[in-house]
Formats: sequence, structure tokens, C-alpha cells
Amino acid sequence: MQIEIHRWMTVVENRMVEAGRPGDPPLRKVGVIAVVKNPHAGRYEQDLTPVIKASAAVGELMAKLALDAMGGLDVESYGKGGVVGLNGEQEHANAMLTTTFAEPLRLAVGGAEAWIPSYTKLAAPGATIDVPLAHKDALYVRSHYDGLTLTLPPDAPAPDEVALIIVLANRGRINARVGGLKASEIGGKDGLR
Repeated sequence: MQIEIHRWMTVVENRMVEAGRPGDPPLRKVGVIAVVKNPHAGRYEQDLTPVIKASAAVGELMAKLALDAMGGLDVESYGKGGVVGLNGEQEHANAMLTTTFAEPLRLAVGGAEAWIPSYTKLAAPGATIDVPLAHKDALYVRSHYDGLTLTLPPDAPAPDEVALIIVLANRGRINARVGGLKASEIGGKDGLR
């Protein structure tokens, strides 16, 4: 099986100032959306293994597109999400966003250790989704708890489509000051600390 990509788009946000204070460096968030055909739309399928396996190629393409949009900046945070068109099930996005999809992203950003936060939902075209972000190497780095809000095009996802999303950021929130583990203090290889 191959997942058919209908279109993709990239969103780039550069935040220079927060609360009147400049970010040094500025915060760049990148979102890549791939709108794909949902091979299971309109019917129940018990075995989602074929679409899980096929998602690796989509993950590889999206990771490349996201890194290109980062413009050479190091990636410190990542997240993923999905919006399923109304003839599908939320489970269809989850199947396409498993570790199989995510492994190319982990490799592209330098072998990240932490799990990738995600959010999926079933929605009509033009939906808005908040994709969570967390540090790629240690989940407990509070400064990197963030997200990117994306509004899909007014005609996507169609009832038989799924919008798959990857979000990257080059740093944590500007002016983060709620304590906890600092990115410079990450020491373990367990994905937590």
C-alpha cells in the first residue's frame, strides 16, 4: 500500500518579541500539513497495519519539508497531529502517526529521545487544530511546552481525506520562567530528563 498525497503546505511563524521583550534567538515554529487520501473512509477496517507501514514514506517527506522550512536552525521541539475528514475515524489519523511515521522525523532532527506529543480529531473542512510541542530529547523541559495553532484550508480535509501534521520549533517559549529542567541540563537518555 502507498498513501496517496493530495497536497501539502508549510506554515512558518517567526516570533521576535513576547511581552515587549525580544527573543534571543527569535522563536521559529514550522508546521507541515500533508492532506492524504484516507483508504479506509466510509468503512470499518479491523487491520490498520498496511496504512501504518505505508506512513513511513509520508513521514520521511514531511520531515524533509519541515527541516527545509526551519532554514538551517537547530530543532529543539516537535509535535504531530491529524484531522480526519468526516467519512473516516479518528483512529485512521492515529494509525498514520505511529512510530513508523515518526521515526524518519526523529532521525532527521538528530535522533530525538522523547516521545512526540500529538493530537488528532475528526472534523469538517477548514477545522482548526492546536498541535502540541515538547522538547525532542527530554519531556520534562517545561520551557518547551508550547504548540502551533493551524487552520486548514476551507476544502480540507475532504470527507475521504486525512490532514497529517508535523510541527517543529528551534527553541522554547520566549521569556519562559516556570522553572523545571532546563534544556542545558538534559543528561539522560530516557526521553524524560
